[in-house]
Amino acid sequence: MQLTNRSKVVVNKKMSFVERLYLPAIIGGLMITFKHFFKKKATISYPEVQRDFSPVYRGQHVLKRDEQGRENCTACGLCAVACPAEAITMTAAERQKGEEHLYREEKYASVYEINMLRCIFCGLCEEACPKEAIFLTDRIVNSDYQRNGFIYGKDQLVESTEPGKRVDISGRLKAHRHQ
Repeated sequence: MQLTNRSKVVVNKKMSFVERLYLPAIIGGLMITFKHFFKKKATISYPEVQRDFSPVYRGQHVLKRDEQGRENCTACGLCAVACPAEAITMTAAERQKGEEHLYREEKYASVYEINMLRCIFCGLCEEACPKEAIFLTDRIVNSDYQRNGFIYGKDQLVESTEPGKRVDISGRLKAHRHQ
C-alpha cells in the first residue's frame, strides 16, 4: 500500500577506494582548521582589555542624588510596579526632623533592593521613575559563584556624595528626557 507518490528509490552505490580512505574529507577538515589559525581572534583579554560598549548599554543600576547630596527616590514604587521581572522591592519611611539634608521629600525608601539575578536590564524602572532617581549605568555587574551577594541594597546602589565619585549618566539622561 502506497500513501503518497513521493517515494524515492535508494541506490546502494559502492564507494571507490579513495572514498573509503576518507582522505578527501579529512584533508578538507584540516584545511578549514588551518584557515582559522590565521584569522584574528574574537576573544579579548578582559579585564586588561575593555570592549567598547554601545551608548545605549544598560548595566548596573544607580540611585541618584541631587546637587546637594540628597536622595532623589521618594519610594513611590513605580519602578517596582514597572519591573516585569519583579526584581525591585522597597520599604517606604517618613523623613524625620533633622534629615532634610539626606532626603528631598517627606517620604523616602528606607529599604531599596534589586535582585540582580532576576533583573533583565530592560530599563523600564528608569522610564517609570518620575523623580529621575534610578538609572542604568555603563558599569558591568560583577560576577560571583554565590547567589546571596546579588541582592543589591542601598549601600551598593546609592551614588557616593564625593564629587569625583559621582556616576555620569548624562547620555542616559538625554535619552530619558527625549522620550
